Amino acid sequence: MNPEVTYTVRVEFGDCDPAGIVWFPNFFRWIDAASRHFFAERGVPRWEETARTLGVIGTPLVDTHTRFVKSASYGDTLQIAAAIREWREKSFVQTYRVTRGEDLILECEEVRIFAAAREGGGIRAVPIPPEIRRLCE
Repeated sequence: MNPEVTYTVRVEFGDCDPAGIVWFPNFFRWIDAASRHFFAERGVPRWEETARTLGVIGTPLVDTHTRFVKSASYGDTLQIAAAIREWREKSFVQTYRVTRGEDLILECEEVRIFAAAREGGGIRAVPIPPEIRRLCE
C-alpha cells in the first residue's frame, strides 16, 4: 500500500472566477503544493538541502492528466490526497484526489522527474536517490 498524505486548502474569494467557481489553474497550484507537502510529510528535506547533499533541485512536472468532476467555490475546504503510484528510474507517477467532504472534485495524475542542475544551465533528470524513495514508500 502506497502512503497517502493529505494537504488541506481553503478556497478564498480571489481563487474564484467571476462565476464564483475556482479558476482551474488554481487547482494546479494547489496540486503542486500538495506534491511538495507529500515529500515534507514523509521526511524528505527541503529542495535547497537536497540540492546541497544529493544534487536534487526538485521534482519538475513532465506530464499531467486531470479529470474535473465537480466545481468548488469560495469558502470550501478541499482535501488533496497525494500518493506515489509508481516509481521509475528517474521519474515517478504521483496521483491526487481533490475532495470536499465526500464529494470528488477532481482526480489528477502527474509524471515528475528528479532533477539536477545541468552545467551551463537548464536541468536534467537523475536517478531517484534511494534514501528519498525509502522515506516515501
